[in-house]
Amino acid sequence: MSDASPPAQLTVRPKTLAMIVGGGVLVGTLIVLGAIMPAEYNMDPLGVGKLSGVSRLWAPEEKTIDAQSSSAPLARNYNIPLRSDVIEIPLTDFLGGAKGSELEYKVRMKEGATLVFEWEAIGATNANDVHFDFHGHTTPVGNEEMTVATYQQDYGLSQKGALTAPFDGIQGWQFSNSGDKPVVIRVKFHGFYELVPAGEPGNEGRIVANVPAAKARPDFSPAN
Repeated sequence: MSDASPPAQLTVRPKTLAMIVGGGVLVGTLIVLGAIMPAEYNMDPLGVGKLSGVSRLWAPEEKTIDAQSSSAPLARNYNIPLRSDVIEIPLTDFLGGAKGSELEYKVRMKEGATLVFEWEAIGATNANDVHFDFHGHTTPVGNEEMTVATYQQDYGLSQKGALTAPFDGIQGWQFSNSGDKPVVIRVKFHGFYELVPAGEPGNEGRIVANVPAAKARPDFSPAN
């Protein structure tokens, strides 16, 4: 007859087993929602990932480009201040002739400088009455060759856009009014540029900046 005792048996009540299984499921769910999802999928339904810093482990796949490798870098630094100006150019009706109904206005820009602009023809109702020639050119000295760039020639009552200067020089518009009513061309500039002094190329009309149209052409009289 053997004296060995039978092995002890662990008896777990069904309620206790259910609590153990439920607790494991709960802990696993918390780990998934609070750690795995924020770290791997950038999803943080419980907000725990943000508090714990785990969400910082997630990052999308990256594709790097060399922003300075092209001939036109995507990021630039400028050695002149950022500025804004409003120019009001009064034009006569077509009876004022080329001197009254037409005018060219430009600003001075370095190659690569950026200009954001907006202009409108106040007082004009027919888009075919106002012609604009958006262009730029260098200001050569002596026998130097002039470089010219034409950006847009069209009729219209307004224009919005931006320009990156392709060369050192002056950039702007030639405006012409062929309608039977005077108009004011209001141009808003914002960017890295310099105003051209009165009488110099680009501002032969001697326009004064940042004043009402009535004061913008002090040297102009339709009767002259």
